[in-house]
Amino acid sequence: MSPDHPITSIREIDLSPKPGKTYWKNGIREWREEFIYFLLVDRFHDDLERNPLLVSNHSSGFGNPDQLRTTCGGTLKGIEKHLDYIKDLGCTALWLSPVFENNPASYHGYAIQNYLKIDPRFGTKDDLESLVDAAHKLEICVFLDIVLHHSGDNWAYPADQPYYYYQGATFPFEAWRNEDTPVPTELRNSELYWKKGRIRNFDTFPETREGDFHALKTFKNDASPEALLVQQILTKVHCYWMRETDIDGFRIDAVKHMGEETVSQFCSHVREYAYKLGKRNFFLFGELVGPEEMYNKYIGPKTSVVVEDKAIYFGLNSVLDFPLYHILSDVIHGKATPEKLVKRYESLRKNAMNRGEFGEFLVTFIDNHDQVGQNLKQRFGSEATEEQIIAGIGFLLCALGTPCIYYGTEQGFNGSGNEDSGIREAMFSLDDPTRNALNKSCHIYLEISKLASVRKSSAVLKFGRMYMRKLSEDGKNFHLPTFPNCLLAFSRVLYDEEFVIAYNSSLTESDEEYILVDRLLNPAGSIFRFIYGQSGQVNVLLNEKGDLHFIKLKLAPAQFVILSNNMSDV
Repeated sequence: MSPDHPITSIREIDLSPKPGKTYWKNGIREWREEFIYFLLVDRFHDDLERNPLLVSNHSSGFGNPDQLRTTCGGTLKGIEKHLDYIKDLGCTALWLSPVFENNPASYHGYAIQNYLKIDPRFGTKDDLESLVDAAHKLEICVFLDIVLHHSGDNWAYPADQPYYYYQGATFPFEAWRNEDTPVPTELRNSELYWKKGRIRNFDTFPETREGDFHALKTFKNDASPEALLVQQILTKVHCYWMRETDIDGFRIDAVKHMGEETVSQFCSHVREYAYKLGKRNFFLFGELVGPEEMYNKYIGPKTSVVVEDKAIYFGLNSVLDFPLYHILSDVIHGKATPEKLVKRYESLRKNAMNRGEFGEFLVTFIDNHDQVGQNLKQRFGSEATEEQIIAGIGFLLCALGTPCIYYGTEQGFNGSGNEDSGIREAMFSLDDPTRNALNKSCHIYLEISKLASVRKSSAVLKFGRMYMRKLSEDGKNFHLPTFPNCLLAFSRVLYDEEFVIAYNSSLTESDEEYILVDRLLNPAGSIFRFIYGQSGQVNVLLNEKGDLHFIKLKLAPAQFVILSNNMSDV
């Protein structure tokens, strides 16, 4: 179709490879090697030529509360012009908030009214394709945030009143809000929606699956013919965007509100299409706020419940690690004991047994844009020093998982408020057309870049086994840390190499402790050298019995260090 005749129906979609286009295969890296930069398209950068505001201390970014409740003006072209900022930070992948045309009142992208068009406020299909191509030239993957559970507020209940979920009752459909949306036109069928009103309790089934997200309208997502039609429509739509723009993965919104078979079939069909284009590492990860046992339903292989369908469908590659997010922040801040963090990794170990080869590698984060259920929304930086922010991201870069940084964290953004908009600051000034916050000389930015470089060059930090390490003050009695404001340490081990990562969570007191290391890999007198956070080396020591091998570290307040037993890493 020409630009004068935009596609409005899935019948018009051509999924044959785009003529003359060479699809990027990214065959070099696995998805667990990525370092993801997540941004809201509306908030990263506009089309203007600007210069960074050079400030050394972190701030709340740009925009007052009224400005942040509405569109700020970020564009796809603005992102493309500043890909070097993301590349130099050390990120290898870019996660974009939803880019499809939204209801006019929405700035965040999650209220879609046209799945076949880029929101004009962000740009055009050509702009997205250009951004992806430019990213690929820098070896950066691009992931799109997509919404399968619900559409925007595209139709109304009677008298245009808010209806609320009540014992599974179905309410009358009143009217479409516009003549020409939603798109594709196949979605203009009221039987494709549950019509059961707004969710009251997001943790109650089936309400959480069938109810509406506030004013957004939920599609049927069971095994009914209508739900299967929705799945076919949305699968073809999203394959179309892969065909057109060569994107490399999807982050799927609101996964827990859909059935695991629905999600698995979508993921499998999308992967199958990616293979047809020669893309073998298409990454599918989901937002799933709930207990970790729930993750097992959506990651890995699933068999169909349809008798005549004997296929095995492979679900998500990964999900966002919300359990870690809720724990790690308090530990880094020195507010909580590391015991919950230790238990988190024990839970991860047990549950990973059911999730396939990469079951331990969830997408980890310490800041995000959507703090569900919290009255006060606040970035990690709102109560953190610069060194704590560096340590928080450093932990993610060194621990199990695919680390993800939320835009602005690298500049120390410390936004907070009662609304999500308070943590969705603009990276460019809304009052001064010459200024932005893309300051590459910022201390936090520079240190994260150094840490990302260490991870990029080290197979140990990407593929190694992880062990939380016991500590001792006397070199005799070792135990896992049990109190706030203490030293926290863990190791990554890959065959014959060990990295030790340590952090002093106290902001006021130095901490000197012994840390256990692998005794088979590190004989007495062997050396660990610092490769981040300090210079020099430490020797491996033994207890009197000779059955415990350890190193001795003294860390300043909030100091974060990485050591290696491989001299070639120095």
